[in-house]
Amino acid sequence: MDSQAMVVIGGGLAAAKAVEAARISGYDGRIVLFGEETHAPYERPALSKEYLRGETDQAQITVHDEAFYAEHRIDVRTGTSVVAIDRTNHEVLTDHDELVSYSQLLIASGAAPRTLRVPGAELGGVHYLRTIDDADRLRTALLGAARVVVVGGGWIGSEVAASARQLGRPVTLVDPGPAPLHTVLGLEVAAVYRDLHADHGVELALGTHVEALRGTTTVEEVVTADGRVIPADVVVVGVGVIPRTELAHAAGLTLDDGIAVDEHLRTADAAIFAAGDVAAATHPFYGRRLRVEHWANAQQQGIVAGRNIVGHRDPYDRLPYFFSDQYDVGMEYVGHAHDWDRVVLRGDPADRKFIAFWIKRDRIVAAMNVNIWDVVEPLRHLITARLPVDDARLRDPDVALDEMLTPAVG
Repeated sequence: MDSQAMVVIGGGLAAAKAVEAARISGYDGRIVLFGEETHAPYERPALSKEYLRGETDQAQITVHDEAFYAEHRIDVRTGTSVVAIDRTNHEVLTDHDELVSYSQLLIASGAAPRTLRVPGAELGGVHYLRTIDDADRLRTALLGAARVVVVGGGWIGSEVAASARQLGRPVTLVDPGPAPLHTVLGLEVAAVYRDLHADHGVELALGTHVEALRGTTTVEEVVTADGRVIPADVVVVGVGVIPRTELAHAAGLTLDDGIAVDEHLRTADAAIFAAGDVAAATHPFYGRRLRVEHWANAQQQGIVAGRNIVGHRDPYDRLPYFFSDQYDVGMEYVGHAHDWDRVVLRGDPADRKFIAFWIKRDRIVAAMNVNIWDVVEPLRHLITARLPVDDARLRDPDVALDEMLTPAVG
């Protein structure tokens, strides 16, 4: 076994940032990164937006170019899967029957799309979006589509629906809730996205779910539980993802809706770390494990994991953060609201320019700025301060966000 060898399972953003951070932090041993895809690590957010619409190319979303990996002596094995972890001998086995030794192992295997389990789901014309190859196939399909149906109104589904409309395709979005994104945002804020999509010509089939897909060899119709039959030659399924924990499970690592890690992103096995979509990390602020499926989490956890592999003891304590752009509406969300008592709005949602605050026990647990910029840090401070808030001051645009950290006078 190499006396010092860092092995990374996964070819995404968390993996790329981890190997970068390890080298910057002085790691001088061997680094091997295994990625199933044939592409070097890249960033995924654009796959449902600019890249899908053909407005950006692969080079623009690649994390590092080939020269970076060569310069930093990082052995990137694209098109190679790890099929087993041997914790006793500190080795991984690849699908090429190669055994590679490690002194420290990072699992950044990401997540896989949930599949649609209805009759006809295996027909041609049914798409999932996770990889750049998925996006390439979907773009080609969208450009020739007569009718698109998007199944699922989460972030991926909503962004794909918006991109398909921007490409000029007729779109129907099917979701069991009363509005897209209602499970994350609550109905009051999610209604903004419901109306946004409707205003841009998306046909909304809400409060129902898909019962079957029909067609001969390719999809032709989508049948919903409320009896609708929707013509479709392209169906995009966006019903969530599942963390890819198979290797960790087989290796006997603890799972908890992902690979269980402490605040330093280390598993119960001192030689193994996990980061990104697959990691259920103990969060010092929330006092429990969180698994977050967003770009910023993968980026920042990758950096922390890489540093800690070198020997640092950095806690991963950043608040969750994500962003989305749909049509001419951009947003940023910070914090984590699993449940809440009320939502307080600053600004008019009808104008699609406002800030929303999710309140639990009179304290802000999450906030979202819509078409208002450069406020994430003040919002982050409001959450971490854990101070009781006054709804009237939250609503008042004349009260600066920073002033909310001090009590009202009078």
